[in-house]
Amino acid sequence: MKTSKPIIDGSDLKKIYQMGDFEVRALDGTSIQVNEGEFVAIMGPSGSGKSTLMNVLGCLMSPTSGQYILDGEDVSVLDKIELAQIRNRKLGFIFQSYNLLARTPALQNVILPLYYDRESSLTAEEQEEKAIKILEAVGLADRIYHEPQELSGGQQQRVSIARALVNDPVMVMADEPTGNLDSKSGAEIMDLLVSLNKEGVTIVMVTHDPAIAKYTDRTIHLLDGKVAQVVKNGKEHK
Repeated sequence: MKTSKPIIDGSDLKKIYQMGDFEVRALDGTSIQVNEGEFVAIMGPSGSGKSTLMNVLGCLMSPTSGQYILDGEDVSVLDKIELAQIRNRKLGFIFQSYNLLARTPALQNVILPLYYDRESSLTAEEQEEKAIKILEAVGLADRIYHEPQELSGGQQQRVSIARALVNDPVMVMADEPTGNLDSKSGAEIMDLLVSLNKEGVTIVMVTHDPAIAKYTDRTIHLLDGKVAQVVKNGKEHK
C-alpha cells in the first residue's frame, strides 16, 4: 500500500549557466514532490529543463539555488564526493542506452554497484546470490551468464533494471528507458516497471512519448525550466 512519505521534495530549484554575457536558466524555480511508491513521468520539449531536473534529482549536479530534500536528507548543499555517495546508496539508474559493460556477463554487470557500496556487509557469495535473484525476478533466469552482445535490446534493459535495483535504492531514475526499443519490447519493459512499482519501488522517469507516460501515476510537464502542468494518468498496462 502506498504511503505519503516524501522521497523527493524540491523547492524553487534553479540551475543557471553563464554563457558569456548571457544567463541560461535551465531550471527557473521548479518545485516538485514525489512520494514513496509513486511512479512519475517528467515530460517537456527540448530546452524545457527536463534533463537538468533529472540530473539534479539524480544527484548528478547541485542546483544553483533552492532546496532539494531526498529521502529526508538535504542534498542541495553537498559536494561532488558526497553526492556520489548518496547516488550509490539511495538511487538506481536506468538509461536509454543501457550502459552495460561490454564482454561482461549480466551477473557481473548487476553486481557492480555492490562493489562500490562501502556500507555493504555482504560477502562476495551473498552479492552473487542477491544479483541472481534480481535477474530471475526481471525474467532473465536463463541469461545470467550472457554478455550484452548476446542479448536483445529488451534483455539488456532488463539487466539495466536489475542493476538499478540491486542496492535496494529508495528511488529508481529512468531516463528514456524505452527509447532504443521497438514497440513490443518497450511495452514489455514498461509492464515490468509497473509491476516493480506495484511492489513498492518508487520510479521517476523522463520520456518524450505520451503513450509511455500514461503507464505512470502522473506526468509532470516542464516548460522553460518551470512546472507547467501536472496530469494524473490511468496506468496503461495489462
